[in-house]
Amino acid sequence: MADILLVHGSCHGAWCWRDLIRALAARGHFVRAIDLPGHRDGRAPEEVTLEETCRAVAEHITSETIVVGHSWAGYPITGAVEFARPRGLIYLCAYVPTSGMSLINMRIAGPRQTIGDAAVKAADGHSYTIRPEAAPALFYHDCPEETVAFALENLCAQPILPQATPLTRPEGWEELPKAYIRCANDQTIPPEYQESMTANWPSERVHVMETSHSPFFAAPGPLADLIDEIAARM
Repeated sequence: MADILLVHGSCHGAWCWRDLIRALAARGHFVRAIDLPGHRDGRAPEEVTLEETCRAVAEHITSETIVVGHSWAGYPITGAVEFARPRGLIYLCAYVPTSGMSLINMRIAGPRQTIGDAAVKAADGHSYTIRPEAAPALFYHDCPEETVAFALENLCAQPILPQATPLTRPEGWEELPKAYIRCANDQTIPPEYQESMTANWPSERVHVMETSHSPFFAAPGPLADLIDEIAARM
């Protein structure tokens, strides 16, 4: 059994792990999911910083915790290592931060741009949302219809400041046990970009799922099996 902390990506929340939590619990794991600061908690998005977001993750980490970060959560689960040392990190079709670059910098540096006008910036410039009509193709193209409806009801605004702030990989990050799960049919973070971010990782640490950007909805059982396998090696 492992202690597993699930950290969501942009515009999502703890709700997105609904199916995976059940699948991991059925395999005997103790599973928790958190909402990052600024996600439906009433906070003004301009007040939410990257450091606060990293600390919010670290508050839930013990030396026995395996942290799973989806998409943009690759940033806060990396930054959290400055404040707490987990048992290991799993990047789920996530950004692996390049020191000195923000997430926005990394997105722009990608081999191709996928989000385009699907993201709509708020009038005050401090957050963005995803157009509901664009979200299914971007995030959920292989997910059950009921699940897509559930997701569209729950998507929320994403604070921009944390994603515009550069991060330096903390001391000790390199030595931590890590794994990456690449999603081969991802329409959000290009699969070839995911591959390049882990080009120098040992091959046994990199895994592939034939899903969209949301394997926790598209294939929660196989994803739970893979996390179970990775956790056993950490």
